[in-house]
Amino acid sequence: METAAKPIVIFTDGACSGNPGPGGWACIVALPDGTVHEMGGDNRETTNNRMELAATIRGLTLVEAGRNNPIFLYTDSKYVIQGITQWIFGWRSRGWKSAEGKDVANRDLWEELLRQTMRVKPAVIDWKYVRGHSGYAGNERCDEIAVSFSKGKPEKLYVGPLDGYFVDLTHLPVEEPLPETKSTGSRSSSSTKSGGSYGSKAASSGPVTYLSYHNGVLQRHASWSECERRVKGQSNAKFKKVKSPQEEREVLASWGLDSKA
Repeated sequence: METAAKPIVIFTDGACSGNPGPGGWACIVALPDGTVHEMGGDNRETTNNRMELAATIRGLTLVEAGRNNPIFLYTDSKYVIQGITQWIFGWRSRGWKSAEGKDVANRDLWEELLRQTMRVKPAVIDWKYVRGHSGYAGNERCDEIAVSFSKGKPEKLYVGPLDGYFVDLTHLPVEEPLPETKSTGSRSSSSTKSGGSYGSKAASSGPVTYLSYHNGVLQRHASWSECERRVKGQSNAKFKKVKSPQEEREVLASWGLDSKA
């Protein structure tokens, strides 16, 4: 029996103060070879949308062309997802004009993003929306990196094995529809509405708890802000949002802890 290709997981985020103003971008790329790459950068005069696009482009540059691994790309930017899955083809057919006849903003980045999506074929990119600051480790770490670059105080970036990474990427966010957007049947609205580890089933919904583990001490938090205060800036801290006792047991086991800890 043929084994399914292992997915490539990408988290992206952009930040900007002033909009326009100083901005930063960040992405985390988990490759099939078991390595994780954090990347980030800045621009002293930019916009949030440009930083979101830059993060997405740079994440895709790490994907080797000609591979057939599915790509799960998580972003909190409705602008990026709608632009690349819905609007871009009309823009291009009209000579990079909007439906109102105006020049398309950020054309240079949209053209580069389109080139990257074509370059990675036959791999299929599954564009997944994740709400910002919803407690998912990959998204939260991207936000931390992007903000640090926008402030001119960049975080130290990790490149190394997945099993040595201080951010828990073994569980993926529950997929959500775009805000105020009906399903269009596009690739951005997957028929699978649950998250989980690579190929695992998501636990059933329930009361949300945030777990943090730092310096040998496990804590449970009722809110993300409480959890964030404990783990923010701690390079060896682990954190995860869980929705059921079963999911909590799975997370603790992945951290090498007893579920009764």
